[in-house]
Amino acid sequence: MTLNARLHYLKDVVVKEVVDFAKNRWVSIEGYKGKDRLFTRYWRNGEPLTIKSAEGLRRILSTYPWTRTFYATINVYYEIKGKASVELVDNIAFTTPFWDIDSTIDYWEKALEAARVIVDFLERNHVVKSVYLLWSGEGVHVRIHEKAFSPELLSIHHPLDVAYAVVEYVLENVKARIIALSKEVNGKLKVENLIDAKRVFTVPLSIHRRLDRVAVVFKPEEIDSFHVDWTLVEKYRHNPKWREHVIGEADELALKALERVGELRIAEFRARQTRVSYKNVAGSEGRGVIGRFQVMGLLQAARYYLLTGDLEKAKSFGLNRAIFYAWAKYYGRTYKAKKPSGQGEGRPWRLVRVLGEEVPVSPRGWFMMGDVEQLPEDYDKNIASKINSVIPYEKAWKAAIEYLKQFPENILRDPQKFYKHVYEPVRDHFIEKVVKGKRGRKLGSLDSFLKK
Repeated sequence: MTLNARLHYLKDVVVKEVVDFAKNRWVSIEGYKGKDRLFTRYWRNGEPLTIKSAEGLRRILSTYPWTRTFYATINVYYEIKGKASVELVDNIAFTTPFWDIDSTIDYWEKALEAARVIVDFLERNHVVKSVYLLWSGEGVHVRIHEKAFSPELLSIHHPLDVAYAVVEYVLENVKARIIALSKEVNGKLKVENLIDAKRVFTVPLSIHRRLDRVAVVFKPEEIDSFHVDWTLVEKYRHNPKWREHVIGEADELALKALERVGELRIAEFRARQTRVSYKNVAGSEGRGVIGRFQVMGLLQAARYYLLTGDLEKAKSFGLNRAIFYAWAKYYGRTYKAKKPSGQGEGRPWRLVRVLGEEVPVSPRGWFMMGDVEQLPEDYDKNIASKINSVIPYEKAWKAAIEYLKQFPENILRDPQKFYKHVYEPVRDHFIEKVVKGKRGRKLGSLDSFLKK
């Protein structure tokens, strides 16, 4: 009897798993129309495929009734709006590290042995609760939840770099054992580092592209009890705990990996990635888009500078607040930045109230998150240079200053009012509304503005 993939994907539990996993990832689908194998990552209008709700999943099934398998990017994006947004590496918020253990279903037990080797190494490096496994059809993935890396770490190292380095580092350390396992099955087992900017992998509870089997998740403690029959479509056994993670649990491993893999190899990896700027996509200055992270950093820096006159600390503050708000968005309003754990240069950090918010300050006077200072040169790299790829940074800075001068001081000093009335109205149209001044009304006339 032919498998009815649509009925499988319309089950409530399957809908929930697919939707939850696919949110903010770029989705792709595969299937067959007669004997023709079909694959797409786009809607018919050219927009990237996304699944934000049960309705979105049903829309794909209706639009592409041949759908059999769902994949999603290893990257979680800040936002997906048009082709440009998935081409821009700086739009990546998280990347999921994974080890692809490829074999055949006849050697499923040997694939599990390879998975155990990797899991054991992760456990020795204190990465435990954030690990899950997914049987992908004829092999298994070992994955680390993308949020096991702290906001502080990812504010310094790009998620793609972290994922690549971690996967590479682990493989270097388990290589001998993996080779030995592969020899036992005449080479029909391999483990690869497949991290790249557009990589996709199987979504939990997706059906395999050829086999009538479901991609089920199980946790490390279930490896010894796992049986390949757990993947049969009509009686699959799935653990929804792929969501489990501990923020920062994988930081120590990541730092070891980044140091061992080294800047040169990471640079070589980066060079292979597609790096398209909004300026290039748009084709000319002024038609490109400056990301929300950069708009927040710029406006926060300009805000601090206007109120204090200290440009260097303004840069530190701008980057610090941009990082804080970006991560608060993904962890929710309850997110609190990790306070510095130790002491700097023998003296403790201080918690200082700045413009309505408590912010850790280092002994040298720079703003901090975790144990990391946000330095002026970091602002130049992560905010100014990114803006400069779209429009000249000095032009953006001057426009931001003039824009902020139209607001009363009480608005600039209040973080909630600043976010609501200053940042939010222009965050997606900074060039048009601030640089070009097309805001639809004069903000200098504040009575009507403040009553809005």
